[in-house]
Formats: sequence, structure tokens, C-alpha cells
Amino acid sequence: MKKSEKIPYFVDKTRAPRIAQMEGLETAILTGLHGEKMMMVLNSTLPGHTVPLHSHPHEQIGMVYAGKATLKIGDEERIVEKGDFYRIPVNVPHSDTTIGDEPFVMLDIFYPVREDFVEKYEIETLT
Repeated sequence: MKKSEKIPYFVDKTRAPRIAQMEGLETAILTGLHGEKMMMVLNSTLPGHTVPLHSHPHEQIGMVYAGKATLKIGDEERIVEKGDFYRIPVNVPHSDTTIGDEPFVMLDIFYPVREDFVEKYEIETLT
């Protein structure tokens, strides 16, 4: 986006930049590429895939947008589905495994912005 362009107030998820985090995990970046302090993304874990246990120095809150999965946060694990909410504090390990034949999609909000996502997007855009 050029400096003179206005940052849109409404987000069109169909036009959102996409990155591949790893095999089986696709991310659509809805906000966070234009100097915002928070980032909102749609993380999609494809059927038959698991996002391995990991942690990061970002607060993460969200809602299950679509699908069903086993979600592990810290020492708690449960099956979640569309409409369920969760919170993942800074540096708490978490993972998910998709259940069924449709992608498990999480609407995630991060604070601060995931600079690793921004870098990956910029690298993928240049190639």
C-alpha cells in the first residue's frame, strides 16, 4: 500500500494477503501490515494436519471461525468448534489438530503484531 493510500476500515477477507506458515497451515493476514499495534488473522489448519506445540511472546485471543479441532493450551486440552472462544497468554505452549474433513479456522488477534508474519509476507511477496 502506498503512503498516500487510506488504510481501509472494512476488511475484505477474500483479498487478504496469504502466507503458508508450514505444511497444512495457511494464514490470511486481515490487519497488521500498516503500522497497527494489533494483528488479526485467519489461521487455517487443513484436514489431516497438526500445528505442533509452540509458544510466542504475543498475547493471542480468538474464536473458532469454522471447523473442529483438538486445541491444547498449556496443560488444558479440549475439542473446540465454530463459535468457541479462547485466550493464549504470552509464552504459553499451544497446538491444534484438525478433526474431520474441513479446515479448522481460527480468527486470531495478536498483540503486539506478529513481525514474523510480516517478514514472511514480505519475503513471499518479493519471490
